[in-house]
Amino acid sequence: MKEAPLLDVRDLTKLFKSPRGVVRAVDGVSFRLEESETVGLVGESGSGKSTVGYMIMGIVPPTSGTIRFKGAEIPADVSRRPRQLKKNIQIVFQDPQASLNPRRSIRRTLELPLSIHMAQRGRQRRQAVNELLRIVQLSPEYAYKSPTTLSGGEKARVAIARALASQPEVVVLDEPTAALDVSIQAKIINMLVDLQREMELSYVFISHDMSLMRNVASRIAIMYLGRLCELAPTRQFFETPLHQYTKMLLSSIPVISREEEELRPAKVSSEGEIPSPVNVPSGCRFRTRCQMATEICQQEDPLHIEVEPGHHVWCHLLSTGEKKQGKELR
Repeated sequence: MKEAPLLDVRDLTKLFKSPRGVVRAVDGVSFRLEESETVGLVGESGSGKSTVGYMIMGIVPPTSGTIRFKGAEIPADVSRRPRQLKKNIQIVFQDPQASLNPRRSIRRTLELPLSIHMAQRGRQRRQAVNELLRIVQLSPEYAYKSPTTLSGGEKARVAIARALASQPEVVVLDEPTAALDVSIQAKIINMLVDLQREMELSYVFISHDMSLMRNVASRIAIMYLGRLCELAPTRQFFETPLHQYTKMLLSSIPVISREEEELRPAKVSSEGEIPSPVNVPSGCRFRTRCQMATEICQQEDPLHIEVEPGHHVWCHLLSTGEKKQGKELR
């Protein structure tokens, strides 16, 4: 019998009520995360990718669906989650400035998870703070600084150190470098890759940057208006993209070499912008921007197709022939 994945997200859905109606922020999303793996969740703003991360963390309770950690279902109510589970799943938020308390020193910021999850006190806790700073390439003197005195890159490192304080197995990275300069982004990403290898971490990496995902993700899942469009191992994803939305995103990536240009799919144009999640299109949600949409795309939700092992697509254009439909995601 196959061992349960580290994290198993199944039919996850989140509805929000608004004065304009019901917002279907996430609608039936499923994927798995294995040990020491990085799954990239990619999509435009409003696709629901961050909401998926918040539901994994318990920040936002799901409307329906399940999340399992090592085969055991995680309670939707975060107050009912056992402390060990909270210890094992941590998050790095997109904006470290907003997530760090300006009234707490860096030492106090890092001591809090150490006291809650690791039961450390006194000298042991001080040593642990210094070790966390070393891990994220900051000197011990930073323990006495305030977040308000740090640069954006330094704040990002502190936010990562805080997430690692409880020695988690899964870290949700919600666009952790989006607010940083390009040169600083590269340093933070390289550090995250090194930490994953050294500490055997598994990442759910939320981003809108396809080029970044190519370098860090084991598998990539594309979201559009709360649903998955395509999910595949990274190499297959870039070499044989199948969904029109995936092709549109990949063809928009800037390239600087002839080799990169040869790998990029032919330009796929689309009309308009992502519709409002309050008023999603009928049938396939991407049909209003897809030049290849047909009548069935307007009438029915696309079926799940596993084109080849591990490569999943939700598209009517691929639902004919000898494709395998409805198979469980792996």
